[in-house]
Amino acid sequence: MTKSAAELQKSIFAALGGDAALTSLLGAGKIHDLAPGHVAFPYITFGRTSVFDWSTGTESGDEHLFTLHVWSTAKGKKETLAIMERAKTLLHDAPLELVGYHLVSLRLEFSEVRFDEDASVHHGLMRFRALIEVAG
Repeated sequence: MTKSAAELQKSIFAALGGDAALTSLLGAGKIHDLAPGHVAFPYITFGRTSVFDWSTGTESGDEHLFTLHVWSTAKGKKETLAIMERAKTLLHDAPLELVGYHLVSLRLEFSEVRFDEDASVHHGLMRFRALIEVAG
């Protein structure tokens, strides 16, 4: 299960990081598993990942629930929403290539933007669900 999660995360980072439109919204090198200290806003971090057995009597597979976090110090939600919309466009129903696995589906299930008063940032959350089978 953990190998498929690592492979999925690698493909997600490649899809997001390789998009010129998202890079123009964020800046280069602004997608992180764990954000380094003093990273400039805006940026995206990979959040919680949960993996569940999705095997059938004939197929071996996993269900993945993962969260992307968008962080912005811009006035208002416009920047956060634009970044989230581009990430959704890149990932929702995307045909990502996974080494050793077949991505059955990838869907955005939930999104939210809130203002974090303590940190003075807009925080966007995007929760995705992916179904993955072991290849051939």
